[in-house]
Amino acid sequence: MAIDLRGMAPLLQVFDMPTSIRFYRDLLGFELLATSGGGEQSDWVMLRRGDVELMLNTAYESDARPPAPDATRVGHHADTSLYFGCPDPDAAHAHLVANGVSAKPPTVALYGMKQLYVRDPDGYILCFQCPASDETRA
Repeated sequence: MAIDLRGMAPLLQVFDMPTSIRFYRDLLGFELLATSGGGEQSDWVMLRRGDVELMLNTAYESDARPPAPDATRVGHHADTSLYFGCPDPDAAHAHLVANGVSAKPPTVALYGMKQLYVRDPDGYILCFQCPASDETRA
């Protein structure tokens, strides 16, 4: 018998929780569902948008947080990519750019997905994608 799975909620380690919450909540439209008790200053939060859940956890306890992110640690975040189903990557691009996010326009991958790639404040790769139409691939 297979295990009954009902979704997935990745956990990302973040440097600055308020900055990450603002990115995911205010820019991408996630709802703050739960916190470890400190609101935006929490060490852990759960976010949801539609059927997508995401958890964020601070990489450092508040009394041990360095003044700036460790570049080596952030560099390793490029090993983690989150792919979101997005029916209109062009509209997502326009929204993100209008809100100050640096992003190249969407492109069509060889396997037929139209994809927009951006990085979140901690360097994690986010891809907003949908199947490309036959006209787009031509």
